[in-house]
Parts: sequence; C-alpha cells; structure tokens
Amino acid sequence: MAGRTLYDKIWQSHSVGVLPTGQTQLFIGLHLIHEITTAPAFDMLRETGMDVAFRERTFATVDHIVPTDMRQRPFLDREAEELIQALERNVKQFGVEFFGLDSMNQGIVHVIGPQLGLTQPGMTLACGDSHTSTHGAFGALAFGIGTSQVRDVLATQTLAMDKLKVRRININGALGIGVYAKDVILHIIRNLGVGGGKGFAYEYGGAVIDRMNMEERMTVCNMSIEGGALVGYVNPDQTTFDYIEGRPHAPKGDAFDKAVKYWQSVASDADAVFDDVVNYHGKDIEPTVTWGINPGQSVGVSENLPMAEQSADPESVKKAYEHMGWRPGAPIIGTPVNVAFIGSCTNGRLADFRAAAKIAKGRKVNPNVRALVVPGSAEVKKLAEQEGLDKIFEAAGFQWREAGCSMCLAMNPDKLNGREISASSSNRNFIGRQGSPQGRTLLMSPAMVVAAALNGKVVDVRQYE
Repeated sequence: MAGRTLYDKIWQSHSVGVLPTGQTQLFIGLHLIHEITTAPAFDMLRETGMDVAFRERTFATVDHIVPTDMRQRPFLDREAEELIQALERNVKQFGVEFFGLDSMNQGIVHVIGPQLGLTQPGMTLACGDSHTSTHGAFGALAFGIGTSQVRDVLATQTLAMDKLKVRRININGALGIGVYAKDVILHIIRNLGVGGGKGFAYEYGGAVIDRMNMEERMTVCNMSIEGGALVGYVNPDQTTFDYIEGRPHAPKGDAFDKAVKYWQSVASDADAVFDDVVNYHGKDIEPTVTWGINPGQSVGVSENLPMAEQSADPESVKKAYEHMGWRPGAPIIGTPVNVAFIGSCTNGRLADFRAAAKIAKGRKVNPNVRALVVPGSAEVKKLAEQEGLDKIFEAAGFQWREAGCSMCLAMNPDKLNGREISASSSNRNFIGRQGSPQGRTLLMSPAMVVAAALNGKVVDVRQYE
C-alpha cells in the first residue's frame, strides 16, 4: 500500500464524520481569533444561546486595527475603538484568553501562535484570517475561515470541509546570495499562478526548504493563499522541534519527548503519493519584485516588465498597467518608491529584522522616502531592541513602531497617500490594499525593501550583500 501524506494523516485523525453534504466534519485543535472577524460570530452565539465549546482551545489577540505609533485609548478611529471594545467584551463574557494591548503576548495572530508554542505539528488550526496557512510551517493543517465558520468553531470546535488534493513543491539545490524565503514564494506564485493552487494543499520540500529556519518556512507558507492554496505546509523535522521546545505552551519534559515521536509520525511517508509534483531550483530564483496588482505579477530584479500579449491573462496585465502606470518592457530596477514598509505576518519576525538591519546599518534612507519598521509582536519588538536593531533602523532613518499589522492592509492609521509607491514586505499588492485607492505596492523581501529605501528606487540588494 502506498504511503500517506501529512495532509492525509492529519485529515483522517481529525475527521469526526461525513456530513449529508459529502463534506467532512473536521475537529479543530486550535482556534485563534482577533478583532476583525469575531464580533458577528459571538453575536450569533448569543442569539442561539450557545457557548464556546472548548474555550481552552481558543486564544484571542488584537492586531489589524491597532495604531503602531500612538496607542492611547480610546483610539482616534471610532470604528477601530468599537472593534476592540467588542472583542474585549466578548472574550470576557465567554472566558477566552486574550492578549490585549497591555500584554507582552500581543501581536499579529500568526506571529504569536508559533511564538507561544500554541502552534504544533499534527494539529488542525483555524482563524478568521486568510493567512492562517502560515502555521503550516510547523506541519499543521491551518485554514483561514470566514465569520460564519468562526461561529461554527466557537460553538462546535469543528468545521465542515471538502478534502483537498496535495501538490508537492520541491525547491532543490541552494539559494544564491541576497535571495530570501520571500523570493522563493513569489517565484512559486509567479510560475503556478494566483489561482494555481485552487483545490490543492501545497506541501513544500526539497533541499532549500529543509535548510530554512522556522521563520523562513512561515514566510513561504504564509503566502500559500496568494497562490490559491487554502493550505500550505512543511513536514516537521528537528528544526521544528528545536523551535517549539521551551515555549510557554509547548509540552514539557517527558511529554515533549512523547510529542516529538508523534510529530515525527505525521510527516509524509517517503513513498507518499501526491496528486501533483512540481520542481524548481534555487539557482533560478533571484531577488523578486511584484510590479502589478496581484502577487503573481512579479519579475526577477534583473528582468524587464512583461508584454501583455505574452501573458496567459492579458486582461489582468492590461488592468495592472493601467493602475500602476508602468511601461511594458521597462526594467523593474529604477522604479521609484515613496514609502518603505517592513513588517506583517509575512515578514515581521526577528529574523526578518536581522536581515534588514544588516543592509540598513551605517546607511541612510533617501530623504524622499517615508520608512517604517513594525514588529509582528510585542515579544519580537523586545528581542529586537535587546539586540539593538531598533537603533540601527532609527539611525538609518526608519520609524520604529509598536506591534501590529500596520501598513499591510491599512485598517489603522498607517496608510499610503494618493499615488504613493510602496516597497513592502507584506503579502498583498491589491488595488487599495495599503489604504489608498490610487496607491501602488511593490512586494519584496525585507532586505530589498531596505535597499529601495536607501536609494529611493528599486535596486538589486545583492550590491550590498
């Protein structure tokens, strides 16, 4: 009998039963919530007289609407204040553990879950946020869900779901200097398309993935959804176990050793059969920059922008050029930037800041660039300050902020103005994503963001490496 994938193993072990619709009722081991998608879900519980079924499996934080400069309450944004007040009321009434603004555990939900050791291999995990796939870096099945599904998990700790196919994506060989995890996932999405993962879970592997640390794996898995895949994961290994050990919610002592044996068992078998297999080589990936209005519209930093007629989706390319104002065939190098943003659930962790600070150290941001560095959590902020990274950024001309989602989606004061062009380490370059309907976003690695900030335009970070 053929071996099984991690996806198959976890799906089977968490299946409660098959519903009349043909969907599987799947038990959810961990539910993470924040202020954006939860208020209506809690209201639905009240209306039906239901309670949170497994409150010990539910954890809340506030991240999307949090100002990253002035945090005084009430917030100046009335809607933001109403959202945080609603979350505070709901977690208090239903007895859910909450990491609020006064907690050292506050931060972006996909940063604090791993940081606290809540995210573990072999589990199912859900959150009302599309980038929940981040947690798959630990060998978990992690799903982004909508508000009605948040209600379902709160009330039953289960979800009705259709099973996905599994595509194995191998990144073989080694990456070149100046090439990061962000470049890897942008390369994958560019080649497979923003809809290429529809109906699939992505299993990432190969020598490049095997050598990545957990923060790099989280970056890759985070943007699986941008390629259309609901789930993206990496098989757990010693790198995974070393990261988890000693964290607040990780098993302790003998329990940790037993957990490791189980975690090892859920990895895909050596003879596992996949529905599709794709291979890429690290040497073919260079620093990558998006030029358009979805994460699949990107080029290597040495390349020119594509011609519309060469695209599989010429209408999308035409729309992108109309919004961005670029000339087809022009080089991406030299594209001006007005704003530089380092942060988000994609690249707001300590390793990201170390890589960025390496480029920023001893240099100055271009005077025409507004530059922000926003930690993904209060803990990341503390650790970065202990290493003096904040001082490096501030000396270079970056603003060093409090933890939050910030300019990733601009549901807070951090926004683009007018037609500004942003060099961003976040995950989406959709029209209006960073707060201005006319604004333009170029996604790239944190190191590339710094290089762009220093020069006021897109440059190849390898000149600094």
